[in-house]
Parts: sequence; C-alpha cells; structure tokens
Amino acid sequence: MNGPASALLAGSWSDSLNQLTTFAVLAFIGARLFTGLRRSLANDGRTLVRSIVRGIRWRHVWPVPFVLSMVIAAATALEKIPGLDWGWWSALGGQGNPVFGTNTSTGGTVWEWLIPVVFMAMLVPALPLFAYAEERMFRRCAEQWSTRRRAAKVVQFGLVHALIGIPIGVALALSIGGAYFMASYLRSYRRHLSQQEATLESTRAHTTYNGLIVTLIITAVVADTILNG
Repeated sequence: MNGPASALLAGSWSDSLNQLTTFAVLAFIGARLFTGLRRSLANDGRTLVRSIVRGIRWRHVWPVPFVLSMVIAAATALEKIPGLDWGWWSALGGQGNPVFGTNTSTGGTVWEWLIPVVFMAMLVPALPLFAYAEERMFRRCAEQWSTRRRAAKVVQFGLVHALIGIPIGVALALSIGGAYFMASYLRSYRRHLSQQEATLESTRAHTTYNGLIVTLIITAVVADTILNG
C-alpha cells in the first residue's frame, strides 16, 4: 500500500506507539514514586526523613537560589548547542522531568492534571530519601577520591539525569548542583570526620535544593490554572 493511505497508517501506528511508550514510562515513574512514598512512611524511612529535615539550617537554604540560578543559566546556554537540547522524554512529548508527569499525550484529558497531582503527592514526602540515595551513590567516600575523580562524579551526577529523559544540556548543567553537594559533603567530613554525617549534610543541601524546584513548579502550575482556568 502506497501513497496517502500508507502514510496515514504509518502515522497512526507511530502515534499509538508513542502514546503506549509514554504511558509505560508514566506507569514506571509512578511505581518508583509509590515505592519511595511507602518507604518514607515505614519506621526506618520516617526516622531518616525526620533526621534529614530537622537538621536543615539556614546554611542549607541561602545558597540554593544562587546555585539554581547558575544551573538555569548554564542549561539555557547549553541547550542552544545542537544536539544538547534533545531528551527522550521531550521526544515523546514530555515536558521537563518525567517525575512531574507532564506530557502532551494527556493534554485535554483529566490525566493532564491528575497525573502531576498524584505524582507530586507521592514525591514530596519522599524527597529526602531520593536525595539521600543519590548522595550515597555520588558523594559518599568522596574524601578518599582524587580531584579528578570528584570532578568526574560531579559530571556523572548531572548526566545520569539524561537517562531519565532530561535534555542532555540540562543534565550537564545539573553538574553545578552536584558540585555544590560535593562541597557540602567534603566540608562536613573535614569537620566531623564521619561519612554518615557528611552524607546527611549533603543530603540536607540536596533536599532543600529539590524542595525549591518542586515549590517553584507547583507555584507555576497553580498560577497558570488560576490565570487560564
């Protein structure tokens, strides 16, 4: 079959596959968020979350707007480079980070707002645990590393976000945040000579950083709903 009919059929199959992939990704993300939420409600999870959140101080708060501003500036510049503006989530019609559940495939349906609301409700309580897991992976034992390895870990921290769908340029820019968390870890280790204390310290910085991002996104969504609803 050739001509317009075959092109229409191919387009239909492509759209169907795109939607199927999108909902599979959203289902996977939802399952991961639910797992994080469930752990945050368990006894050991609640204890860890409480320890992280109660330890947040002004020193964890004031640098975040500056770090985030540098990340945004770097991401904006890097995305202008051909190829660095690509991310598989945006290729599927997604917007931003897939953890927020925003995608053009759900536009005009109840899922357009329901999925982001449910995802946010599961994400917020588990934010400290997700941050803690990343700090254990990318910062723990950093006091034993060479400067070159620390720099590599900082870049790896940024690039791993490209694996979850964030555009490559934005993922690279997130390395700036990784450098800030690394500095928090090393500063605490020099003071306490404890890997656990240093990991908790960088986790508090990371949680505060992520918390500001989520707050800004929720504020933007609410404002958009009020203005255009």
